[in-house]
Parts: sequence; structure tokens; C-alpha cells
Amino acid sequence: MTGPEAVHGRPPSTVRCQSRPVRRGAAHPGVMLTRLARLVVPVSCPGCGSYDVRCCSSCAAAVVGMPLRRVEDGAPRLDRMDGVPPLPVWAVCDYAGPVRDVVVAWKDRERADLDALLAPALHDAAAELAPLVRSAVGDAGVLVVPAPSAPGARLRRGREPVGVLAGAVAAGLRTGGVGAAVVPGLRRRRSTRDQVGLGARARGRNLDASVAARRRTEGSLCVLVDDVLTTGATLAASERALTSVGAVVLAGLVLAATPPPGAVTESPHDATSPEVHPVDALG
Repeated sequence: MTGPEAVHGRPPSTVRCQSRPVRRGAAHPGVMLTRLARLVVPVSCPGCGSYDVRCCSSCAAAVVGMPLRRVEDGAPRLDRMDGVPPLPVWAVCDYAGPVRDVVVAWKDRERADLDALLAPALHDAAAELAPLVRSAVGDAGVLVVPAPSAPGARLRRGREPVGVLAGAVAAGLRTGGVGAAVVPGLRRRRSTRDQVGLGARARGRNLDASVAARRRTEGSLCVLVDDVLTTGATLAASERALTSVGAVVLAGLVLAATPPPGAVTESPHDATSPEVHPVDALG
């Protein structure tokens, strides 16, 4: 099904840490020490440890060498259990092997230099998906919405890694002829634990009712972006928040997805699954 009818729904300071004021966007002191250390310690490939290279060609190929694929079937929290198909989600690569080490280094070990590898991968993926998005929305533009980070994670990292990916996705959609702009349209409205190490149910409880949409997303067409899809809890909470203000979430795009047990990760998912949520799924 193509055309607008293929989309379900209608188209369209200061924070404190340890009692000391910290300017919004300022890096944690530990982050600054890490940056200083990189001036004297040679960089190495996070996947295999090879020195004096951002990411070796073999480990880089694990990120950019796989076909774009559908991954929502492996994310149990995206199953709405109401007869509506789960949010379509595409992934660039599998969150396994060297990819896992690359992503962890990029997010949590001050390897912002890996933006130069990961952002182009998301740009190219979005450009590949652009014809599909355009067939659904016509000349209407879309908002590219990054999944929200917990405030503590933002402070610890000193930046928003998913925001970098969202910018690449918006640029890729524009390359493919779709009007797109990044809008930080989601926020965490209560404290949550870091999702790392939590199981499917724990992730769901951790994020339940914790994500809220900002007014700027009301009635818009959106594409969600995240770094890693594990259980789908973050994207599910983000989709619920956006639809609660009348937005239509067309799809999700992630850098990497955790392959389900026993999956043949080199093969894409069955292409017969719905490309976007159909209108009649709303009932």
C-alpha cells in the first residue's frame, strides 16, 4: 500500500550534580580527564585493539558491510498485543562481536571520533529508506526524533550520541528527496536506571510512563532513531508518547540490533511484513 493512506493515523540554565551547579552541556570532570589522556595515549581500534587506527577495516566492515534489515520481530516489547503490527524498525548491523565493542566505546568510552564511521552508516541507511518514506508521506516532511537519554547519562557522556545519529538520518532522508529535520521531541519525565543489563520486563517497567513528547511533535509524521535495539522498550515507550499527542510514527531506524537467539543474522527479515502501519489498523 502506498500514498498517505499507508500511514496509520492522520498526517499531519542549570542542572545540579552532587550539590554543585553544572552548566547545561558541560562535560563531567571525568570526561575531561579522559580527553586529556587521549593526547598522550595512542588511539586503538575498539573492536580488535589494533593501535593507531580509529577502527580497522575488518571491524569497520562489520558495521557498514551488512545489508539494511528489518528487526522488529526480534524485539518483544514492540509487540503491541492489540492486533496492530509492531513499529517497523530497520537496523544497519547486528549488535554482536566487534560491533558491540565499537558501539560501547563510542557511547561510553569517549570515542566521539567514531562518529566518522557510524554517522555515515546511518546517513546511507536513511537514503536507502527515503523512497519508502516518500511513498508514504508524499511531499510532507518528517521529523527525525532521537530516543531520549537519561539526564545522568547525558551528564556523564558530556554529549548526546543518539543526536549525532539522528542528524545523519535527517541528512540521508533529505538526500533521498524527503524533507526532514531533527527535533528532540522526547524527554524523560522521571529518573530511570540505565537500560544496560536489564531484561525485557525490567526494561519495560523502567521506561513505563517515563517518556513524554514535547509540544513541537503534535500532529507530525515522525521517524524514531536509536543506537541499539535490544528488547524494544525504549522505542515502544517513545512511540506511545508521540502517538499520545497525535503524531504518526512511521518507522524506527537503529544503528544495531541484538540478534535473537539462534537467528541467522546475515539474512534480512521476511519482506512480507508491513512497511508502515496501515490506516485501518487504528480501527
